[in-house]
Amino acid sequence: MQPRSSTVQATLVLELLDAEGVGSPVQAELRYDSGDPFAVRGDFCLAEQLVRWVFARSLLRTGLWEPTGAGDVRVRPGLNPEGCAVVHIELSSPDGAAVLEARAGDVAAFLRRTESLVPPGCESAHVDVDRALSRLLDQPA
Repeated sequence: MQPRSSTVQATLVLELLDAEGVGSPVQAELRYDSGDPFAVRGDFCLAEQLVRWVFARSLLRTGLWEPTGAGDVRVRPGLNPEGCAVVHIELSSPDGAAVLEARAGDVAAFLRRTESLVPPGCESAHVDVDRALSRLLDQPA
């Protein structure tokens, strides 16, 4: 039997950076579910439209310290103009691209909460393999 699923949510105000690096505030919600332990879901209000992304929790963790990611999601550390530690989350799709800036402390606090549910390296113990296979085979679990 698999452990019961638990969630962590955080509402953050990020900066949507334009080509010159000037930011506009964007509300975002990050959500982590121990039932899908490798993933973080992000809801971002971009251009008055809700945009949803799912990406690896490990991208956020690694991106606090060094550039990481390839393809649609890239994460890298940086400093804002005031010298505060930030994380840049770069999202790209056929519909467009965005660079979001989050305070590194906010991202780290969210990750600490997720890691209290599922420590890094223990994700596979929280995957319900039977349920995942049933969904892949399109059969009730």
